[in-house]
Formats: sequence, C-alpha cells, structure tokens
Amino acid sequence: MDTAASELCHEGKYDLDFKSPPGSQVTGPYWCTLVHPGGCFPTMVSVEDPFDQDDRDGWKQFLTQADIQVVDNDLTATNPKLIARAAKLQARSCLLLKVNQIRLVTKSIRARLAQSYSWGVMVSHRSGETEDTFISDLVVGLCAGQVSPSIPC
Repeated sequence: MDTAASELCHEGKYDLDFKSPPGSQVTGPYWCTLVHPGGCFPTMVSVEDPFDQDDRDGWKQFLTQADIQVVDNDLTATNPKLIARAAKLQARSCLLLKVNQIRLVTKSIRARLAQSYSWGVMVSHRSGETEDTFISDLVVGLCAGQVSPSIPC
C-alpha cells in the first residue's frame, strides 16, 4: 500500500481530510498507529512511504514497531547519496528504484547499493509507461526480486 504520506503532511502534521478545510490533522505518533500493521490495515505486508520524507522520528518509530516490508520512494528518490543517508537513519527496508527519478540507467545501477545495506529492491517506473519490456530486464539484471509494474487504466 502506498500511503503517499508526504502529500498529507503539512507543517509536521498529517491532514487526513485535506480536501475539506480545516481538515483533520493528526500528529506523527498518532499517524503511526493508523498505518501500523494491526491498526487500520491488519493484513498489510508492505507499505510504501508511510511518513513524510522529513519526519525522521516517524520513520524511526514505525520501523522499531513494524515487522513488514517498508518501501521507501520519497525519502531517497533513487539517489545513491540519499540512500546512504537513509541507511544511517535505518529508515527503510526496501528501496523503490525508479529510473525516471535518477534519469540514467547507470545511476540506477549505482542505487543498487541499497542491497549492500540488506534492503530489498523493488524496480518500478512511472505510471502510464509504455509496453517496453526494459523494466523486466532491469529487475533481472539487478537481481531485484520485486517489480511494481504499471497497468493500463
């Protein structure tokens, strides 16, 4: 499940009803109870971007309590420097690797360094992608083990 929490976070609070001002804002710790397995989604096995990329406390709290795969997209944006920073925070368990975020295949291959931190790697691309099979080749070539394909609407 992709929570896209960065889209909900404003001034350090998560707005659960952002389309209806003034909304329903909750703190990071309360948000953690909502997205935590056993909370609102008891059968969840994988969650993407459960917290805003700047909510380091939220990431740390969640990771100490969650025993599911935590997929990180916004926190690192497939950038090797940001991956190394996230590794120091221990704010992940799986990297979402998107070639379009880093723009070069060679840089995407360098982003594979996430595996050296014992992270999983899930290769993806932006929605609306063509029927090009390159994404499958990249998954196999990087031994990624996981893919998040786009599907036509």
